Amino acid sequence: MNFSKKNHKHKIINMNNVSKKVILSLAIMATMGLVSCKNETKQETETTTEVSKAMANAEVSFGVRGNCGMCKSTIEKAAKKVEGVANAVWDVEKKKIDVAFDDTKTDAMSIHNAIAASGYDTDKVLGSEDAYKGLPACCQYDHDMPLNQ
Repeated sequence: MNFSKKNHKHKIINMNNVSKKVILSLAIMATMGLVSCKNETKQETETTTEVSKAMANAEVSFGVRGNCGMCKSTIEKAAKKVEGVANAVWDVEKKKIDVAFDDTKTDAMSIHNAIAASGYDTDKVLGSEDAYKGLPACCQYDHDMPLNQ
């Protein structure tokens, strides 16, 4: 009877060791898969940006009020949603956006309007008051803030 209990304990310990090894192996494979996918996505994004810049034939820079990194994300997304915009980068410190676009598909005023619709003032168009009220507290900027510094 004693031998049977020891053998049973030994089987349980072996199963636990095997289970731990299987879980560790799965975790390592999942991590490698995620890292691999991340690198592929980064390469695709870089290629898309290069192609998009090649297609853009106009550039414009103008002031946009905002405060933080969340503002940066919202402002850039609003500009990039405009058909024909290849790239948009908003500088938090300078309160200025640089936009590259295809002028056969859009114009600067369309970009101003898209950013204003997201709640942010540009140097030509005031932001939507409703959208501004929906911004997070950190993004509710001073409407007298200087632009294009």
